[in-house]
Amino acid sequence: MARVAEEQEPVTRAISLYEAMARALKFNLDHRVEMMARALADAKLEAARADMLPSLVANAHKSLRSKHSYSYSKPPGGPRSANASTSAEASVFTKDISFSWNILDFGLSYVRAKQAANRAMLAEEQKRKVINRIIEDVRTAYWRAVSAQRLTTGLQRLEGRVERALANSRSLGESGFSSPVAALNFQRELIDIKQDIQRMLRELKTAKIQLAALMNLPPDYNYKLVIPKRRLSHLKIRIPGDEMMRLALQNRPEMRELAYQGRISEQEAEAALLELLPGIQLYAGSNFDSNNLLLDNNWISWGAKASWNVMKLFQYPARKAVTDAELYLNDQRSLAMTMAIMTQVSVARTRYHYLRKSAETAAQYNSVQHKLLKQLRASETSGAESEQALIREEMNALVASAEYDLAYSDLQNAFGAIYATIGVDPWGDHLDTASDVETLAASLQQVWRERGDVGG
Repeated sequence: MARVAEEQEPVTRAISLYEAMARALKFNLDHRVEMMARALADAKLEAARADMLPSLVANAHKSLRSKHSYSYSKPPGGPRSANASTSAEASVFTKDISFSWNILDFGLSYVRAKQAANRAMLAEEQKRKVINRIIEDVRTAYWRAVSAQRLTTGLQRLEGRVERALANSRSLGESGFSSPVAALNFQRELIDIKQDIQRMLRELKTAKIQLAALMNLPPDYNYKLVIPKRRLSHLKIRIPGDEMMRLALQNRPEMRELAYQGRISEQEAEAALLELLPGIQLYAGSNFDSNNLLLDNNWISWGAKASWNVMKLFQYPARKAVTDAELYLNDQRSLAMTMAIMTQVSVARTRYHYLRKSAETAAQYNSVQHKLLKQLRASETSGAESEQALIREEMNALVASAEYDLAYSDLQNAFGAIYATIGVDPWGDHLDTASDVETLAASLQQVWRERGDVGG
């Protein structure tokens, strides 16, 4: 638990939308996992490139015998020599350093390095996909948490007054000053409205916990959010529909992943062809032997060696069939993904359009309800019925405000979803997670203002 929260910048003020995004980009653990996955892919790429280098091997050997290796000699058809002799000492030390290069291995290593480069780019696209999801989740959770925070304040302000009104209504009904049916109807209405608010509050309360998790804050961490103004004019989509389609097919991580996977399959086909060729190994080395019975203790050796695994010829048709199937499958996936992305873009635009209408309607309802409440307050007279009517409209105003919050939250979510659908990175052209939270938040705010979110 201590390691989860280490290296965090402390929260010293109410958190804005873009500070929440900045904290998610800097401290979110899922993002860190993807960053490390990309770093691992880069390390594997460097290792694959190193495999292309020739080998340079140094050897040292010490051999000891309990007896000398004496032997007799015998010429063809002649007698064995009378005396034994040896050409090696009982204790011998040898060493050599040899340079070798296998041309076939170099070619295969070159192909594997290209595959590793594509896998590194594949990891980058997977990281982009995770970041887009995180930023989209932050926007959704933030606006719902803002709704919960605003609703909590209003509910706490009216809760005591409602309880007193319920108690007064019961007293009036029991004393006979008010019709029991009217009193019970009023009590039921107040309780129904209160239940609606509590239900919405229950649904929204978890958003603050989810937002804390996205920012890598403890779930029970007590923090405040900046309450932005709700203005529909703050959100404007500035990209034409046709341009959205083009950008989505060009930028979506899923499309790029399929492109890189196709390259890897094509390079696997190249590797299969290379393995059909004979391997030619060139080598050269410097040698030393401590045996004093040798005429020359130092010498240089060189040569070439060829090898050919004939069985690869019989294996190639099966490998080619696998590669062809992979390429065909990848092509079909690309077509399916193209249709899916085009559909997602259209759905995202349509959803934004209708949610904007819903938010406009909720804004109108909220405005009318608050004007009605203002009129009632201005003409408030003494008496239980006047008090009941005022409390009823205050509760209705709170519900109207909460529903407007929910509608505006859904609209903000739809706005962010459009940019996630077209695959545009949420941080602009460059992401510097080494910057402090304030600097990164200012950069994110500038990017999203240029995209049409001038509120936030």
